Amino acid sequence: MDFATDKPIYRQIVDYCHARILAREWPAGERIPSVRELAVTLQVNTHTVLKALETLQAEEIIVPRRGMGYFLAPDAPEKTARARRQEFFINTLPALRRQMEMLGITPEELLERLTAPDGD
Repeated sequence: MDFATDKPIYRQIVDYCHARILAREWPAGERIPSVRELAVTLQVNTHTVLKALETLQAEEIIVPRRGMGYFLAPDAPEKTARARRQEFFINTLPALRRQMEMLGITPEELLERLTAPDGD
């Protein structure tokens, strides 16, 4: 995984986990990879992974089961989608709007491009 410099690594791991959940690679109610497995896969320190999983636990997206690891909550996909939508509207959309203004792109032009069959 290539990490960006503008966001803490543990937050990027949270984003990675959100992406796995939204892609249904990690089914609701099922066990997720262990701290050690994620650390090896992502090539990061186990403490960094643990901090990311603690964040997901605080968001009630994962739940620990003593001696068994972490499991996705039954409503993890819905909670994840809600959290990602909120992040989009708070962070991504304002940045997109600023970029559009700098480039002189109108909302109508953007909508036209978004709804074009070939994306052009």
